Amino acid sequence: MVDRFPVEAGHIMLFARSIGDTNDIYYDEDYAKTTEPGGIIAPPTFVQASAQWEEGYSLRPTIGEPWFGSGKEPTGVKRESSGGGGGGGLHAEQHYEYHRHLRPGDVLRSVNKPGETWERESKRAGKLKFSESITEYYDQNDELVITARSVGVQTERPVDQG
Repeated sequence: MVDRFPVEAGHIMLFARSIGDTNDIYYDEDYAKTTEPGGIIAPPTFVQASAQWEEGYSLRPTIGEPWFGSGKEPTGVKRESSGGGGGGGLHAEQHYEYHRHLRPGDVLRSVNKPGETWERESKRAGKLKFSESITEYYDQNDELVITARSVGVQTERPVDQG
């Protein structure tokens, strides 16, 4: 949960660059004024950056402390095993429902809600436990802007390579 996530034009530009999106609606105010939204808007997955405002976010670097990182190779700290059964967790799905465009000047807060849970059996990884989480993002006027749905899956054991 994030109490305050300010949306700034510079952050939108840097986020769009980091994902390789060159659409001028994220960069160029003059161009953006000629589009249907009428101004700069944030890319569809931009709210994921709100995690940087969340205390204790595991991938958020802390100056002076070792950091796991998010690249191909860990940098500084090894993640602890989840234990029990040797399975693992995966991010399976992500969906965004936009109720309006996200714009510079918005200040968001998030509310996390549990979603559905279900199980499936897998020949290669045993029991799969799926869980959905829902994050609602509200603006400075307490209006719902974005609903994000995420599905994770926990495997009972490592996937058989056969």
